[in-house]
Amino acid sequence: MERVVIFDTTLRDGEQSPGATMNRQEKLRLARQLERLGVDVMEAGFPAASPGDFAAVSEIARAAKNVSVAALARAVKSDVDCACDALAGAVSPRVHVFIAGSELHMREKLRKTPREVLAMAEAAVSHAASRIRDVEFSVEDASRADPAFLAELLAVGARAGAGTLNIADTVGYAQPDEFAELLRFVMARIDGAEKLTFGVHCHNDLGLAVANTLAALRAGARQAEVTLCGLGERAGNASLEEVVMALKVRQDVYG
Repeated sequence: MERVVIFDTTLRDGEQSPGATMNRQEKLRLARQLERLGVDVMEAGFPAASPGDFAAVSEIARAAKNVSVAALARAVKSDVDCACDALAGAVSPRVHVFIAGSELHMREKLRKTPREVLAMAEAAVSHAASRIRDVEFSVEDASRADPAFLAELLAVGARAGAGTLNIADTVGYAQPDEFAELLRFVMARIDGAEKLTFGVHCHNDLGLAVANTLAALRAGARQAEVTLCGLGERAGNASLEEVVMALKVRQDVYG
């Protein structure tokens, strides 16, 4: 039976919303509530960002019993090791490796060529998979990436050991129809796509985070990255409650 994995990133991306920063005790309290709510995966933080975030992820990882706990890492070995160390003791740990995939971000932010980005992704995901079985690989700014390169980059992540491939509309640029088409394009070009979970991470800069998420789910995505109340960087992320209730109320559409 197909089902949608609810990946909550309130504790990571949501915390980047102005006024939503949490200390370690507050993050642990919210993590307990997310576990009670029944999300499938909670992204507890970005361990390499600060000692405080490392400590919070580590505490949440040890406390959670009925939910997968994810930790974010850039596609560099030190970040991956930091994330894996923070997840030690978790019942169901996940390392979430990401790298930019659009020409603009590769050139201006990473200052890397596409070939260098492919090599970085392969090395980081492979290293993550050597330490933790459940690896997610995300391409940042994927909605503005060249579709053929995006498919190639995601395929590299899959071959290196990622079981979940995530397409991020990082700056809220996508439109629902084109986002769904991008997902179909990518899925058709990755060997073994039927054995992988495809996810989406949408921002709300144009007010379309939920619409883009739902369009992607109809197109074949099976993981929705969401936050409580749509909290998140800039205009926010896709709202957990809106996505879930759309799926629940309109089962005639989504099945």
